[in-house]
Amino acid sequence: MTIHSLSQNTPPAAEFDRGIWTPILELSTREVFEIMLGSRLHAHESAGEPDKREFTALVGLAGSICGVLCLRCSDAAARNMAAKMLGMPAEEVGSDSWDALGEIANMIAGNFKAKLSSAGDRCMLSVPTVIVGTDYATHSLSGGEAIEVVFGFEGQPLWVTLELHE
Repeated sequence: MTIHSLSQNTPPAAEFDRGIWTPILELSTREVFEIMLGSRLHAHESAGEPDKREFTALVGLAGSICGVLCLRCSDAAARNMAAKMLGMPAEEVGSDSWDALGEIANMIAGNFKAKLSSAGDRCMLSVPTVIVGTDYATHSLSGGEAIEVVFGFEGQPLWVTLELHE
């Protein structure tokens, strides 16, 4: 499957390969957490667990790769991320957790696209958007592929999804 560009002036789209892109997404996420938060992510099985996706950060990708990167986690995980970034106790973190989550999602998306050789050079990222709460649904306007990886962070599940648009 080829991911198509929205603009005629944009170079040809990147060729999607799940076998290559999934490990790159995993590596990009692990690197951002190790470098920015000093934390190692662990494999996490989310099956049978209640859904704890109280925070969602979205970063759009446009150009040779079109889609959205989603970082979803619990309130506790978002607070822990912000606490590690700001060097403060998690209990003292307020709405800073929103900014931290958006920034982490942005860094994962940037790290991911940088690893895709020249395709990443022809891809731009949007400003992150953060959704707080659980009573919402997302719907992509065009069908495409999706990659989801699940990690454990500070005892909490963390979902990273790359939804690609055709």
